[in-house]
Amino acid sequence: RTAPLRGVYPRAARSADPGTLRRIRDTLVKLTPMFESLPYRPCVGAVVFNRHGRVFIGRRIDGPEHVDQAHAWQLPQGGIDGGEDPWRAALRELYEETNIRSVAKLGEVKEQLCYDIPREIVGRAWRGKYRGQCQKWYALRFTGEESEIDIAHPAGGHKPEFAEWRWEQLASVVRLVVPFKRMVYERLVKDFARFARDTQLSPKSGL
Repeated sequence: RTAPLRGVYPRAARSADPGTLRRIRDTLVKLTPMFESLPYRPCVGAVVFNRHGRVFIGRRIDGPEHVDQAHAWQLPQGGIDGGEDPWRAALRELYEETNIRSVAKLGEVKEQLCYDIPREIVGRAWRGKYRGQCQKWYALRFTGEESEIDIAHPAGGHKPEFAEWRWEQLASVVRLVVPFKRMVYERLVKDFARFARDTQLSPKSGL
């Protein structure tokens, strides 16, 4: 007997009859080898800290990865063009999504962090070519003025990615992102926690 596949088609599971659910389960079981043979999309991500140790997050306008509005927030990220250096790709993606250019590099995660997307959205995400993303993550300090940030009119005439943005505590981003990215974000919190401090406070203030 095939075990049920948890977490797939949650909406259908609430309304479909047992026969329909069984057909969905069987189809997904057949597709598993195909899914596992797909490559990961090369990608970069940027954790941008302000002077108070909070990070930039944006609420996505749309996109196949974002299956509900409660978890539509994410850090800037994007694909690496062919032959592009990952650091340069991170700066480009950040600029194209937020208009931010005034940054200083703080650090990076040594290895790539990868995640799988849910099988039911594989056909909609990236035209079905990838099973997920492998991301190179960088930590940056924003050194400019907030007037530089413009998500409504991003650089190069690109379509806006975010409907709104805010500065958020680093640890809080884990609960705001879609569940299948949480392991990646938990690693970012662990690796970049040392940058989540207010640089405006005096070391002698005791705060």
